[in-house]
Amino acid sequence: MLAIIAPGQGAQTPGFLASWIEDKGAHELLGTWSDEIGLDLVRLGTLSDADEIRETSHAQPLLVAAGLISFMHTFDQQEIAINYFAGHSVGEITAASLAGVLDASLAMKLVNVRARAMSSAAANSHTGMSAVLGGERDVVIASLSALGLTAANENGAGQIVAAGDLAALEKLAENPPQGSRVRPLAVSGAFHTSVMAPAVSALQGAIEAEKISDARIPVLSNKDGAIVRSGSDLIARIVGQVAGPVRWDLCMKTLADSGVTGVIEVAPGGTLVGLLKRAEPSIQTFAIKSADDIDGARAFAKEHGGK
Repeated sequence: MLAIIAPGQGAQTPGFLASWIEDKGAHELLGTWSDEIGLDLVRLGTLSDADEIRETSHAQPLLVAAGLISFMHTFDQQEIAINYFAGHSVGEITAASLAGVLDASLAMKLVNVRARAMSSAAANSHTGMSAVLGGERDVVIASLSALGLTAANENGAGQIVAAGDLAALEKLAENPPQGSRVRPLAVSGAFHTSVMAPAVSALQGAIEAEKISDARIPVLSNKDGAIVRSGSDLIARIVGQVAGPVRWDLCMKTLADSGVTGVIEVAPGGTLVGLLKRAEPSIQTFAIKSADDIDGARAFAKEHGGK
């Protein structure tokens, strides 16, 4: 059985769209999306430095665009049976589009609204995020709660991302939970917490009048790892997820429990399959990092698809 997964913010690197725009059709499609959302995806994805693409309003549209383009060019006109889609945080918009819930243009519109609204909500909030690496889950969660912090991302494989007030994050770093270490993340605010409530409202307003379809292939929800087929349910979960925790650990558990044998991470792949290798080592993985990986991804998909 085969699942396709899409990475979230932080997976971007300078020039990560360069290999894809060598194809004329991909270049033109990125140009069309750029015009539709008022953001030069081609320049940002090929010429910009790490600081420019780290900005939330740039990173999120770039990641969804890369996921869509890499999937289209790898699997269009290929007879591959895919069993599930999933995406981490903003990658869930990519997954929803690949599953047929949103068309690509609407997915780009929504991620642009999401990114700008989250960036705005984070501005002057005096909040941030830190990765807690190692330690027992219950001990880590208790430590965060005692400091008024939120477990914004539970990524499995001994990684929980804490979010909240910067002063509280400093205290966490000074006194890490037993058996763990704390690494501050270069983000502008406490994503996936109540700080993002204004972004939830903005995203809800942007999707209300749009056409939503049920998923052709089920999508695993970041909220709780549930297998979701209803388009309206999935979109409600995606909207609420902006201010709610990401339970990627539960998504990985669902993949394993559902009998998935192979997982392909669309571009810019690598982060999520790394987590999966540690959390569910029985599942084989393949990361699409550039257009050079197309043939390898197709062969992997044929090996695992539809079993």
